[in-house]
Amino acid sequence: MDISKIIKIQILNAFVDNDKGGNPAGVVLNADQLSDNQKLEVAAKVGLSETAFVSKSTQADFKLDFFTPNRRIAHCGHATVATFSYLKQLGLVANDNTTKETVDGTRKIKLIGDLSFMEQMAPKYVDVSHRKNVILKSLGIEENDLIENAEIQLVNTGNSFILIPVKNTEILKNIIPNNKLITELSDEFNLIGFYPFTTEIENKERDASTRMFGPRYDILEEAGTGMAAGPLACYLFDKMSIKKERLLIQQGEFMKEPSPSLIIVDLKIENDEIVGLIAGGKGTVQKQFNVEID
Repeated sequence: MDISKIIKIQILNAFVDNDKGGNPAGVVLNADQLSDNQKLEVAAKVGLSETAFVSKSTQADFKLDFFTPNRRIAHCGHATVATFSYLKQLGLVANDNTTKETVDGTRKIKLIGDLSFMEQMAPKYVDVSHRKNVILKSLGIEENDLIENAEIQLVNTGNSFILIPVKNTEILKNIIPNNKLITELSDEFNLIGFYPFTTEIENKERDASTRMFGPRYDILEEAGTGMAAGPLACYLFDKMSIKKERLLIQQGEFMKEPSPSLIIVDLKIENDEIVGLIAGGKGTVQKQFNVEID
């Protein structure tokens, strides 16, 4: 057996909530010699929503490539949190301010105690009202299930998601996604996926509860999505007048196998305008295993 084709995978749960739940991600260190096709093969065999591959970089402290089981993705919040939590635990991060290189440029990473945060860009909003009826149909909900005076909106802070504001957790819990329709709309708008949410939740210390459906990337539902929580925090600030610089987004509680996650988003505000943000949380090591590639 060619040992060069045995790849060591570290699994960490990112965005754990009180050290429980979270969203598992694969992390592969020293991935410099792996081709994109090999990385995709590894990600498919790992079978998680995303796997991060860490290599040397000439532009940043680390280079990260992210792959879902079926394609590359430009950015991934939970896999970034998992990676830098692991690098810090190994003593491979020199200080609490570091950087990552991706196929979409470089991003700043901030480490605060046990928490890892990734920089995202100021939000861009896109009107999708002309597809409202199809979006509702894809989630099996009706217009009167939506929060009044809160529009369905496409938001991008690095990746694009459609945000759907629903009135309460009962509606959110009972959503049954139509993966075919969501995939078609995701292709149309070049999305990672749909991010329905509600602000009517029991824990008054939290700002929203969410679900994420990304079938275009073979992610039927995800426990914690940092690159979607960033856009949602911006939406809450800009569109729903929740004027807070730190927002707490919970996710994963309504999955078939619940895995509650907590995503922390810190907004950078200047003159009541979002000029940047970081999103992050805590990552905990779960297990390690090997996969063999062809």
